[in-house]
Amino acid sequence: MADDSIAVVDLDRCQPDRCNYECKNYCPPNRSGKECITLRGEETDEGQPEQVHISEEICLGESCGICVGKCPFDAIEIINLPQEIQDDPAHRYGENAFSLYGLPAPQEGRVTGILGPNGIGKTTAIRILAGELEPNLGRHDDQPDWDDVLEAYRGTELQDYLADVRDGNVTVARKPQYVDQIPEQFDGNTRELLEGVDERGALETIVERLSLGPVMEQSIADLSGGELQRVAIAATLVRDTDFYFLDEITPYLDIGQRVTAARLIRELAEEEDKSMLVVEHDLAILDLVADTLHVAYGEPGAYGVVTSPKSVRNGINEYLAGYLDNENMRIRQNPIEFEEHAPRTETHGDVLVEYPDLTKSYGDGEFTLAVEGGQIHENEVLGVVGPNGIGKSTFANLLTGNLAPDEGDADLDLDISYKPQYVTIDQHMRVDAFLSSITDQFGSSYWNTEIAQPLQLERIMEQNLSDLSGGERQRVAIAACLSDDADLYLLDEPSAHLDVEQRVQATSAIRRYAEQQDATVMVIDHDIYTIDLLADRLLVFDGEPAVAGHASPPQSMRDGMNEFLANLEVTFRRDNRTSRPRINKPDSQLDKEQKSEGEYYYAP
Repeated sequence: MADDSIAVVDLDRCQPDRCNYECKNYCPPNRSGKECITLRGEETDEGQPEQVHISEEICLGESCGICVGKCPFDAIEIINLPQEIQDDPAHRYGENAFSLYGLPAPQEGRVTGILGPNGIGKTTAIRILAGELEPNLGRHDDQPDWDDVLEAYRGTELQDYLADVRDGNVTVARKPQYVDQIPEQFDGNTRELLEGVDERGALETIVERLSLGPVMEQSIADLSGGELQRVAIAATLVRDTDFYFLDEITPYLDIGQRVTAARLIRELAEEEDKSMLVVEHDLAILDLVADTLHVAYGEPGAYGVVTSPKSVRNGINEYLAGYLDNENMRIRQNPIEFEEHAPRTETHGDVLVEYPDLTKSYGDGEFTLAVEGGQIHENEVLGVVGPNGIGKSTFANLLTGNLAPDEGDADLDLDISYKPQYVTIDQHMRVDAFLSSITDQFGSSYWNTEIAQPLQLERIMEQNLSDLSGGERQRVAIAACLSDDADLYLLDEPSAHLDVEQRVQATSAIRRYAEQQDATVMVIDHDIYTIDLLADRLLVFDGEPAVAGHASPPQSMRDGMNEFLANLEVTFRRDNRTSRPRINKPDSQLDKEQKSEGEYYYAP
């Protein structure tokens, strides 16, 4: 195989007990007497002895690809690397395993962003920068010493940083990606957790900024996803370390909380000269928080490339365009595009249902929700926005009948397919068996094209539900919701834990389903990009979180977003090049102009 090609065997998918080694039997070099595809054997460091490995020296490369087509479990990939990759990998996990090319470069007093798909090596890069993984420069069978590593990075921004890592002079604070795992690791209340890690004496200030006061005495096990996310951010920022790594700060947070978290991160970098590295899929927040940006691309699970730093605006725009200018690299066939003229033109279909005024109280002194009656139209996508703790999910549960209102009749005589906010797995079965139990369209040409492919389900069909990552669970839950036969499809936070491309593809799947099936969809989400791409009209919730919520009747996107963003004192503009939403810097000239005109959701 040429030096610019790699062979990857997914050991989680390779199932020798369920195949006849078609890959090995049909391999042309094998048939000519060479040992290209062989069994891993008893001496293997990873996997089972009966699983296969591929000799990259003998393999004919992607031009052959017979083994890829013969494998019944899609466990093999033969990939031609881009010709632009000139250097050796920063790290490779082993023969036929994932390779990472390039590393991000943390800078003191700066916030460095990373943007790229899931499974592309961002966590590997962070483990190297944190000193948890020693880079092997691709020499997985002959670990180089640190002198060789530093020589490979001589003259780069990373040379001094990696020398400090070698010498043990770098301390790290890390915020995990999946905050729902925190209760499994800590048994106590919020105060005990945060006071136990406060090293800067900044706890009181951060607790106030992140509005954590009401949950300080609550058990970690009783916190919601949004509360856990804010606790995780606080627990990271109160540490006194050299390098802060924050993996996805936005899931389960509303737009106001996202902006607050972004400002806290920037302040810590600027005022205390700290190095911050943020992986984020909310492009509006990434645009706001980062000083420079590394784009990551490649083939998830096979190889990843981290580019040199770019300006944040250019990096995001190139990523959306699918073409990296400096690298002369096309990373996606089609660009991710936004409507040139926002908001989406409002159309009025027939009324699907008219719901009355509704109220729901959780008890004396507890949260109370008041919803003004309104109409949901046929064939529309209705966006739902508002702060956390304001009653959006309560409203969803009133519509589905999971909750009974105190006043008003919520029996709408509708079949509703509902994806809840928090996706839990309580069934021990394979993904394909689960989805086929929902619809008899499973596996049909339409279902594969319009649901399975855009939601990237093909490679996880044979996995157990309990083994899925947070993003994989989310995509399966969206597919399950859309696969049901219903009058109304209600999805609560479908963007959580999805990367940018997955969000766009999920959004496209939801939008196309609504248009092609004449379906009515309601989407609750905090990601402005998702709402911007998806919604025809908007249902806005306001009030005092955890105390009282209120919902006006659905309204146009412009009126609804202006009302919503005015409550947060946040204004958005369109990027001149891509038309994507961008948050205006507070008190900038454009921010002041839009606020004075009452146009928080882009200037008309």
